Amino acid sequence: MSRAYVGLGANLGDRTATLARALELLAEQPEIEIVAVSSFRETDPVGYLDQPRFLNAAAALETSLPPQALLRTLLNVERDLGRTREGPRFGPRTVDLDLLLLDDIIVDEPGLSLPHPRLHERIFALEPLVELDPSIVVPGRGTVEQLLSGLESQATRITP
Repeated sequence: MSRAYVGLGANLGDRTATLARALELLAEQPEIEIVAVSSFRETDPVGYLDQPRFLNAAAALETSLPPQALLRTLLNVERDLGRTREGPRFGPRTVDLDLLLLDDIIVDEPGLSLPHPRLHERIFALEPLVELDPSIVVPGRGTVEQLLSGLESQATRITP
């Protein structure tokens, strides 16, 4: 079994119910066991700013699925919950499930990058991971606690 970390987000509809349903659908998969879920937190959008605030969380999974199959499962759950890929990149969405980490595996192939290529710069993804386990290592970057601390201290230096 492998340990995977999945970022969850939603900013359309009943965000809490959608994220809860996404977790239920993942838990129904025979190859997936949800072992921990962070608290849900409201966050500002990143990239495309003209949209509602997000509700974000992270989940720790035990899985026997290889990376591509786990990603397909996440995409299927998104589709089942009404996610479409229309509109602006980083725009509003009913649900977003990002495969952030899978053990210490590094993958760089079409459609899948592990660790998630922007994880180290996204407070909305790092905060829930730190809540789950501050010692989670992002291969080639350090622990999630170190990464979050670096972002927070950088933000402190910039603020007047």
